[in-house]
Amino acid sequence: MFRGNHPAKVDEKGRLKLPSAFKQLMDAENVTQFYITSFDGKSAQIWPLKDWVEFEAKLAANIHDESIENYVNWTSYYGQQVEIDNQSRLTLPQQLREDARLTAEVAVMGKTKYVEVKNEEMLKQDLTARPVTAADRQKLANL
Repeated sequence: MFRGNHPAKVDEKGRLKLPSAFKQLMDAENVTQFYITSFDGKSAQIWPLKDWVEFEAKLAANIHDESIENYVNWTSYYGQQVEIDNQSRLTLPQQLREDARLTAEVAVMGKTKYVEVKNEEMLKQDLTARPVTAADRQKLANL
């Protein structure tokens, strides 16, 4: 289970070194293949390939739903299967790097089943603009 924020850098070739906390989890499961995608072009989602394939099967079973078809269109447009290199780096898809501004300083955050990569500055702006509200806390209390 991925959790926490691990600031990192994307190098000039578009490679992200997977933070050691996440790399250890991947190594424990012998994960070397990933699917990197986005549903909005504002961040990258890095899924272990086996988890993406399971999720993709659920999507495929409901592909005639317009919302799901839209999601699949977005995740296919930005999606790319990649393999981690021997220095624990993943190359982020170029179109996604450009659109989400994933250059230099990024936040690498655990989202339980996948890892999300966001431009550090854009993340701070989003957090400031969307604080946790009383209504949000009430939903959490009802979990």
